[in-house]
Amino acid sequence: MPNTVKPRDIVIFGATSFVGQILCQYLVDQYSSGGDFRWAMAGRNKAKLETVAQATGADVELIVADADDESAMAELCESTSVVVSTVGPYSLFGSKLVAAAARAGTDYCDLTGEPQWMQRMIDANHATATETGARIVHACGFDSVPSDLGVWFTQTQAQEQFGEPCVSISMGVKAMSGGVSGGTVASMMNIMEEMSDDPSIRKVLTNPYALAVDGDRSGPRQPNVTMPVYDNGHNTWMAPFVMAATNSRVVFRTHSLLGKPWGENFTYGEATMMGDGLAGRAKALSMSGALGGFMGASTVGPLRKVLGKFLPEPGEGPTPEAQEAGFFDIRFYGTTASGADIVTKVTGDRDPGYGSTAKMLGEAAVTLLFRDRAEVAGGFWTPATALGDNYIAALEDKAGLTFGVV
Repeated sequence: MPNTVKPRDIVIFGATSFVGQILCQYLVDQYSSGGDFRWAMAGRNKAKLETVAQATGADVELIVADADDESAMAELCESTSVVVSTVGPYSLFGSKLVAAAARAGTDYCDLTGEPQWMQRMIDANHATATETGARIVHACGFDSVPSDLGVWFTQTQAQEQFGEPCVSISMGVKAMSGGVSGGTVASMMNIMEEMSDDPSIRKVLTNPYALAVDGDRSGPRQPNVTMPVYDNGHNTWMAPFVMAATNSRVVFRTHSLLGKPWGENFTYGEATMMGDGLAGRAKALSMSGALGGFMGASTVGPLRKVLGKFLPEPGEGPTPEAQEAGFFDIRFYGTTASGADIVTKVTGDRDPGYGSTAKMLGEAAVTLLFRDRAEVAGGFWTPATALGDNYIAALEDKAGLTFGVV
């Protein structure tokens, strides 16, 4: 239940960011400015906060605080039950807020897709969060809610139908429509910048177990689609999926936190479904080449600067009409130890990275606020392990997502 001692229940830090504005509008539309909890908007510029409040119709408290101000982050967290952060790249602007939340015993969620930063935050703050009772939940947007909760849902259904979990799951993006924001681009470019400056980060980005519980960061080799491959379960050619590197690590942290209930040799991989036959193979080749070329260019400093001139700036993103027209449809093909197969899907009714992400993040914060501490104690969790079936119900009821067996 919410901490009734603290004057605020939820604070949206980064309310003036692209996703932050969508999130604030969602909270106004879904929960108004009062109701079951008290929420506030925070950012470093009061005038911009006032503009967002006026545009969204949010009659809430406005808090001025800078992500680089350690004392401001501490004060913010000490007065709030849950902090939601949309301020990225998180490795540049998010560390002081996470540390402050861990020290204050304040719950926290964000939409980061930066695994190297998540590992640093876990290693630096997990012990403190466990002691104070802070529940820290990274990756509560399109990175990595559909993947993490999709696997959770698939395993739940497999247990109900077959009495055993899937020992292997392949996720395929069947269809997706949506734009890219400058914030996402900035985060991706910053990861490449960090990797150029510190080659050891490559080990984190290539280790599927990088976010697992300390001491559990190795295991069997995992699928990694970098070139076209035909998937017999999905019956389609597969191409690389740009978010697989983050999503799979979150899934394996979930498995690790749960004590590996899906088996020591559980395998999981993600890719994009390109279709059957020669046409599907051609599309997979094209997608693989384009993504490989982009990622290769982004690792080279001068080329990274050139790419930046043609990509959206932070604060830019798809129009409201494009967000509403967007959608995603993701499939999970699972196989149990005895050979039983199951196919499930997760769908969303908005642009995946922004319209849907904002709703996922909002419901993550609300679910976390009312999540019984007897069920989830302090520490660094994943969306599935912290929020579970309650979160799935909220996403289906309010956020336009569906979970189903095909």
